[in-house]
Amino acid sequence: MLPRRDKTNYYLDIAETVLQRGTCLRRNFGAMVVKNDEIVSTGYTGAPRGRKNCSDLGYCIREKLAIPRGERYELCRSVHAEANCIISASRRDLLGSTLYLVGRDKKTGELVENTNSCSMCKRMIINAGIETVVVRNTADEYTVISVEDWIVNDESLDGARGY
Repeated sequence: MLPRRDKTNYYLDIAETVLQRGTCLRRNFGAMVVKNDEIVSTGYTGAPRGRKNCSDLGYCIREKLAIPRGERYELCRSVHAEANCIISASRRDLLGSTLYLVGRDKKTGELVENTNSCSMCKRMIINAGIETVVVRNTADEYTVISVEDWIVNDESLDGARGY
């Protein structure tokens, strides 16, 4: 009999499955919000409904312009996984919840190292009332982030870029 998967990795495994729907040519992310052991919503990286995805166009504008990771997200065609997850839920279901996040590099298939939400997604997560973000580092290891830390340690005040 296989050992039972711990709950955190179980939720991260589901978020990792969600990222397979992503249409980004650089990095695909899957996000999932859980509250009281119930899945509230999921989201993946992709263009707004009705618009062509980068995978349909065959190019990424940020890649064409050689924009580094963590910068100039306003040029990205995609709605990020975290944002799609938040859009798909009511605020009352998000208050006090946990968001699980997993990213994979499209070219290598490897987990994205040092994954964290971009500054725009951090602002949305804070305003949505999400309490905790759990980010996958390896198949079994993860980082737990208190959203309160993003409020107290406001990187936007020191001009920090990227993540």
